[in-house]
Amino acid sequence: MEPDLSVSRHIAAEPSAVFAALTDVTRMGEWSPENHANEWKDGVAQAEVGARWVGHNRNGDFEWTTESRVAELQQDQRFCFECLAPAYDDFHFATWAFDVEAADGGTTVTQHWQDLRPEAMRGYSETSGVTDRIEHNKAGMEATLAALAASLE
Repeated sequence: MEPDLSVSRHIAAEPSAVFAALTDVTRMGEWSPENHANEWKDGVAQAEVGARWVGHNRNGDFEWTTESRVAELQQDQRFCFECLAPAYDDFHFATWAFDVEAADGGTTVTQHWQDLRPEAMRGYSETSGVTDRIEHNKAGMEATLAALAASLE
């Protein structure tokens, strides 16, 4: 993964607690300003490579649903997933990852985002209302990590 954007934050909690929170995708709506709910698919109840979930997102009056698939899982270290468009043969349009590392009596968590949309689609805003996805995601990532820290500290 070659991220287009990465944001880090120190959290005064053990790496295992941070990792457990991040990999429980049903909790992401507690922290993310854009994703407000997720549910696992196909009887899966926890993160494992290949597991999929449906994500519900909103930005103002815009609401949309995506599917994601766990691409990489290294216990207490890395959680990486692919965002897919099932209506378009599971077109993989973005990759997100969280790296978790023990640091200074707590954890440094780094969130990464890679935009895999074709260049012509990058200013497309009809689904989400977002024209500058990099700036929007940077603010969202900072807010997500701040809310995650607040819930775990």
